[in-house]
Amino acid sequence: MKTEPTTFSFDDLLRAPRKTTGWDGVRNYQARNFLREMKKGDTVFIYHSNTDPKAVVGIAEVVREAYPDPTQFDPKDDHHDPDSSPDDPRWSQVDVRAVEKLAHPVSLERMKTARELAGMALLQRGNRLSVLPVSEVEFRAVVKMGKSGS
Repeated sequence: MKTEPTTFSFDDLLRAPRKTTGWDGVRNYQARNFLREMKKGDTVFIYHSNTDPKAVVGIAEVVREAYPDPTQFDPKDDHHDPDSSPDDPRWSQVDVRAVEKLAHPVSLERMKTARELAGMALLQRGNRLSVLPVSEVEFRAVVKMGKSGS
């Protein structure tokens, strides 16, 4: 799950009540569909984008499966969608809880050099989605890099 750290960082998640927040504001249909596929107990990476370096910085767990994102109905919110309605919500969110901050952030550049991550969706040219799937092999490889710094 990508986030801009100036908007909401992994440290913000760690400071949230019960280290938990609703992951709102996703406004891309494919990313929304990935959110809807998430199950309670799934682990996710928190990836800081729009920073230097771009990097996976932490691990979170899905603690509530997809439900309507309330920001879509709030005209005062930046993520308001006037074409969405409570009867037919267009956008979803999940709740995530911080599990662990990586000892060593795993930079985008580092991931690009890892053979076992060659097929990782995040690393594919032109992929700018805020929510992307990660395989078990990819997850283990990134966690190993984040713990060892290698």
